[in-house]
Order: sequence, then structure tokens, then C-alpha cells
Amino acid sequence: MNLIAAVDKNWGIGLKGSLLVRIPSDMKNFRNRTIGNVIVLGRKTLEGFPNGQPLQGRTNIILSKNPDFTVRNGIVVHSKEELFKELKNYDNDSIYITGGGKIYEMLYPYCKNAFLTKIDYAYEADTYFPNLDKLPNWNITEESDEETCFSIEYNYVTYTNSEPLEIDL
Repeated sequence: MNLIAAVDKNWGIGLKGSLLVRIPSDMKNFRNRTIGNVIVLGRKTLEGFPNGQPLQGRTNIILSKNPDFTVRNGIVVHSKEELFKELKNYDNDSIYITGGGKIYEMLYPYCKNAFLTKIDYAYEADTYFPNLDKLPNWNITEESDEETCFSIEYNYVTYTNSEPLEIDL
């Protein structure tokens, strides 16, 4: 499995249910990486998508504690165990964890790669991504040159987990 996110200097990813910033080339990178694949997200993250609907061209698996929650064109699961059972139906390399904070926190130990857009700015945030720099089994394996969008400087960084946990049922 993979993680994909845009993080600021403090590993912030969101504020009040929204992304900290929208960078067009980052959105294109997200689309290119996830199109034709499986994305796993929480209900709150889904609410932040256009019209609160699953993204087209991907299998959307939404984790919600609400047993009555349903969504058209998406698969809804209600627990980590139910999610893992569903994920057994897909190739592990085609699965992308796309947020939010609680979903990243729950699933990062099971992921092999993290594809991050690291933004060189500290925003006000209330939702955070796990700080992979502080985790001994996560290492940077690829890093792009710095890019700029208006006054925002960022680069793409790939981290690899040397000891991902196995999904066990």
C-alpha cells in the first residue's frame, strides 16, 4: 500500500476540513498517481472532494463509523477489519491511502511507500500527517528538485518503509 499527501513544514495537512493549500501541479500529480487505482479515505475527506462525491476513474473505499452511511460509486466500510478484508481484493501496489489524519495514522504502518508533496511553509493546521522523519524504518528514497507555484516552494519526496506490517485477518 501507498500513502499520498501534501504536508507543510510541521507535517500539517488540513485545517477545518480543508487542505492547507491547493497547488495545481500537486493536484495533477495526485490524479496521475491514483487514476486507475484504489483510494482509501475517510468520510470527512470525501466531503472535501468535488460535490462530496467519489473521484472518477478510481475505486473509492470510504471508511465511516456510521453504519447507515452510503455513497454512490464508492465502497463503504465501517472498521479496520472490514477495510482489510476489502483490500484483499486488490493488488497491494495499487492502493493509495489519501486521508484524512486519522486514516493516515491508522494505516501508515502497513504502507510501503509515501508519496509526499513537502511544502516549504508552516500553515495553521489542525490535522497532521505522521512525521516520517522521526520513524526509523521510513527513509527518503527519491526527492525532486524544488518547484514554485506563485510564492509557494515545494518538492516531491518519496519515503519507503523498510518494515511494513502485513494486513492480517
